[in-house]
Amino acid sequence: MSQSNTSLLDEVVQWSQETCRQELKSVLPKLTSLHHNSESWDDHIRILKIIIDKFLPHIGLSELEDQCFSKILPKAVTVFDSMMKEISDQVAGLSSQNTELCAFLRNLLQAMMQIIDALSTIVRHVGSFEEAPDLDAIRSLPTCILKVLRETFQHCKESEVVYCGRLSLVADLLQGLFKEAYSLQKGLLELLDRISLDGSASQEEVSNIVTVIHSLLDICSVISGLDIALHANTWKFLIRQSLKYQKLVEEHLHHRDISTSLCDNLLAVLNNSVELAEQIKCAGLQEATQSPEYKLFQKSAKMCRFFANTLVHYIKEFKFFLTKYCSCFHQLYLQVISKFPPSLCAPTLPTSLSEELNAAALVPMDALLVQLLPLRPFAEVVLQQNLCLHPEHKLPQCVLLVNVLGQLTSQPEETLQLWYTGSQFSEETPRLPLYRALFISFRCCYTERKVPVRLPGVMMKGQAQVQITLHHHICVHLCASVAALPPVYFPVLERCLIDAVLQADTQTALLAADVWCFTARYGTAELCLHHVLLIAQLVKTCTTECYQSLHLGLLLRRMVFLMTPNHQMELVMRYPPSEVENLPVWQHILLRALSHDARRHVEADITGFTQKALTDWENGGYKLGQVNKVNMALLSLQVVVRGQYSPENECVSSAARIVTQLWLRMSPDQVQTHPVLQCTLQLLLTMSAILVKNMDPQVICQALLCVDALVPQKCVDQLLLAALEFLSSLGKIFVPPDRQSHILPRLSSLFGVLLADRSWLLHQHALEAFSHFAENTNHEEVIAQSLCVEENKTKVVNYLSKTVNAQEDEESRLKRLKLETPVIEEHNEKLEYNTDNVPNKLAAEAIADTEPCPKKARQETSTEEYSRYIQTAESSLKALLALVDGKAHNAAPPPQWFESRLQELQTLITHISTASHTT
Repeated sequence: MSQSNTSLLDEVVQWSQETCRQELKSVLPKLTSLHHNSESWDDHIRILKIIIDKFLPHIGLSELEDQCFSKILPKAVTVFDSMMKEISDQVAGLSSQNTELCAFLRNLLQAMMQIIDALSTIVRHVGSFEEAPDLDAIRSLPTCILKVLRETFQHCKESEVVYCGRLSLVADLLQGLFKEAYSLQKGLLELLDRISLDGSASQEEVSNIVTVIHSLLDICSVISGLDIALHANTWKFLIRQSLKYQKLVEEHLHHRDISTSLCDNLLAVLNNSVELAEQIKCAGLQEATQSPEYKLFQKSAKMCRFFANTLVHYIKEFKFFLTKYCSCFHQLYLQVISKFPPSLCAPTLPTSLSEELNAAALVPMDALLVQLLPLRPFAEVVLQQNLCLHPEHKLPQCVLLVNVLGQLTSQPEETLQLWYTGSQFSEETPRLPLYRALFISFRCCYTERKVPVRLPGVMMKGQAQVQITLHHHICVHLCASVAALPPVYFPVLERCLIDAVLQADTQTALLAADVWCFTARYGTAELCLHHVLLIAQLVKTCTTECYQSLHLGLLLRRMVFLMTPNHQMELVMRYPPSEVENLPVWQHILLRALSHDARRHVEADITGFTQKALTDWENGGYKLGQVNKVNMALLSLQVVVRGQYSPENECVSSAARIVTQLWLRMSPDQVQTHPVLQCTLQLLLTMSAILVKNMDPQVICQALLCVDALVPQKCVDQLLLAALEFLSSLGKIFVPPDRQSHILPRLSSLFGVLLADRSWLLHQHALEAFSHFAENTNHEEVIAQSLCVEENKTKVVNYLSKTVNAQEDEESRLKRLKLETPVIEEHNEKLEYNTDNVPNKLAAEAIADTEPCPKKARQETSTEEYSRYIQTAESSLKALLALVDGKAHNAAPPPQWFESRLQELQTLITHISTASHTT
């Protein structure tokens, strides 16, 4: 600086305020020019202070911007930035030994504090006017100050990295710098709060206030984690200004940045709160409410509540500008829910801390959901098809959908249609109906269902709230929703229920069945009848071994209990049990669900049909080709047998005669050879377990012979399970002495073999069957002989004493369940991919009251037909030869009619041979 300029500065410093006021117009331009051209930091600060102290008080409010601020503030920012850069360039050499550099850097920090102090003086001066200034009159002030503040806070935040272990050399000045900046921001925000813009504000003024809001948003990202109070106050002002000038600025705000920043801050403070709570738990400090850790947790939780409520308020006011960011809000909701029980990844926290966090973060999520419900993009995100979620977010998604269900009762018609119906037109973004999305989401929570997780139940009759399973929780809310569902959406509900029942996951199908039964009970008797007839038609459509048949059968069994007696008779008339095509329907129905008249009608029809099928088989020469019809009849006879309790009942006697007649026709060797007879054997064993008290010892002996012949083979599990059921039932009877030598040793042998089975399923059922037999039997010698192998004896003793050999720890079990999930999902997808089961098309046709066309069976070629019958005859004759030769195990001598029947077969074979030559 030249000597003349220095003299001017020295002279001005000595002036009085009156002199300054008089010389303002002549001297101030010279000073601002000197300030602009100053090259040293010291000269800049000196001139800046002179202008502020001597001349600023004499400048009118309307002239501040043009005469002073626009000329000195940009330069102040430039100088401040150069100081920051100099620190960054020189700080690497800072050490306690390098006293010269240390002094230099400390002087720089003090100079920066002086600039901030000068800016604070300006703010206080502008704020001292009684009249609030127009924003245009001080437009340079907020912009320049916010730039300085951002740089200052950024430097303080990064100080540990910037000074890298030498922070102690300048820590006192950094603390002072932060305090000065804190005070400057507080003063600036108070000043801006006094300013008001009305609808006539210029475009430039609107642009200025938008710039201020965005600059504060930038500062918020810097001070996050630096100072809680400063962070909260800055956000409060930012939101307050956005709402204050909402009509002016809403189209210009960076809504994405603001909303995303609020979401990020909420998650950050929530994670911090959870970590603090875990630290308090580990340190055992949860009772020490005055501890520093607990106070820090409270502050963090308070910030959590602040950000959650602020986000809700912001969405409420600007929701139509936020529709593009609904995916962000959806993810936020899932992430917040995942931090709390029953989420498997949520930590277990002390009750007091958990409740405080619930109030801070979880409760505001309900308010957030209320704001988002009317937004179509949010519904499209939540209800999108094939939603890909992180495993930790599958349960939160399910919770979200349940909460949506609970909120819809108070929503307008447009919102109900948005969520209940799903997408209706091809041009819409595809979205699922809410009910279907909920069933899909429940299906995805395999691990949570197996653990099982627990959720709050509904308080009833003043009783304490209990924790219930996810299945129970969703079922309660679904049923409550159905009770309040407007009739127009009922067809959607029906389609979603049938879809859920027909998919592969059994527990999801059971959930749908629970809701369906509630719907039938809550609705009219005619509705219940309509649904039962629909389900019965679908059962007829299914093949006998598909999973859909099982799910529909379980539902049908329950629904029949809900029908009126007249409607039950209508079901009997619509699907007469005497017709073979209706037998699949009656295989699933419990007779005790029927009224007296309907029950007698069904019993008589089924018993008569079974007896006729057996008579036709006998008259046809017991051909293997007719066994399938016999098996179908036996499946229906199970319905009658299962529904009886008194051995003296007429139906029981009839069923026992039929079962006895069949047992006497069963040959162990034929059963080994022909799978169709194994199905017959399984049915006979199941019914014999119920009818055992009505069976002769000779028949029981024959049954044991068949079982003994099959157990060593690798036959299907269902057959062995039926055998165990039958063996267990033998504990209820006393074997006459003349038959004990034939029955008891074989019984002991079978129990011994099955108890040693390596399949966990069969082994478990064998333990249960043997224990049940042992509890009831009078033949205690069977128990001892069955346990002659020490390993079997140990297993039974451990089972009876409920001894657990290896206890799986909770962490290992959870890990195993998570590994099982993709395997089971893949299995279910394969089942559903098999189109030979029940296509969805048939379900849709049934719902529309259209009679589905049965699938036409493939016609055999003549060659295939000849081959099949020859193989059957050959197998039967070989088995008969083995029986006659005495090669079969414990074969009895041929009966008296054997020779005559053999001659008839010879004649038949001769006739076939003659007919083939003639042809």
